[in-house]
Amino acid sequence: MKAARAPSDIAVRNRLLSAATELFSRKGYSATTTREIVAAAGVTKPVLYYYFRNKEGIYLELIREAFAKFDALLDGSRKGRGSVLEKLLHLSDQVYLLFMENIEVAKLMYSIYYGPPQGAPFFDFDAYHLRFQEALRSMIKEGIRRGELPKGNVEDRMWIILGAVNIAMEVNLCHPEMAIDRKGLARMLHLILRGLQQEGMRK
Repeated sequence: MKAARAPSDIAVRNRLLSAATELFSRKGYSATTTREIVAAAGVTKPVLYYYFRNKEGIYLELIREAFAKFDALLDGSRKGRGSVLEKLLHLSDQVYLLFMENIEVAKLMYSIYYGPPQGAPFFDFDAYHLRFQEALRSMIKEGIRRGELPKGNVEDRMWIILGAVNIAMEVNLCHPEMAIDRKGLARMLHLILRGLQQEGMRK
């Protein structure tokens, strides 16, 4: 069992992660040096090596930390109470909120995933996107079983809900002047879910 880190250790580690996140997202992974990271964090290179070994280590750690929180959200969504529609709204809201709280890391991830190769260590971003898809798919199937949603194409419904969440996140990432806030996302999702419920009434 590992000993708990002292508050000073946690503070130093967090400064390094914060500095690396800002530099990676602004300059790109390949253009950022360990010298710049330690200077921004106010520490020395041996301190970075102690906590993360190297630049690759600090990059992987900040990505893993963000996705560990995402994993916890998806795991918690299976245990949530309430109607399926309430659970869909809650999960979508929490994923959006996590994205906004980690938007600098998100900028980095998007630049690595969609941009030119930067020599960053491999991280399986697709696996997490697929997990989110599966969580939504599972909730929609549950909604159909419970009679909260009419029978219909699960994949189409999953993509519609996922699309709304992705649009809300990416607008904030790429066009903050047109930001969609949590209330805006909730309104969009309410319209979608209301439409899905009315779909059954028209048949």
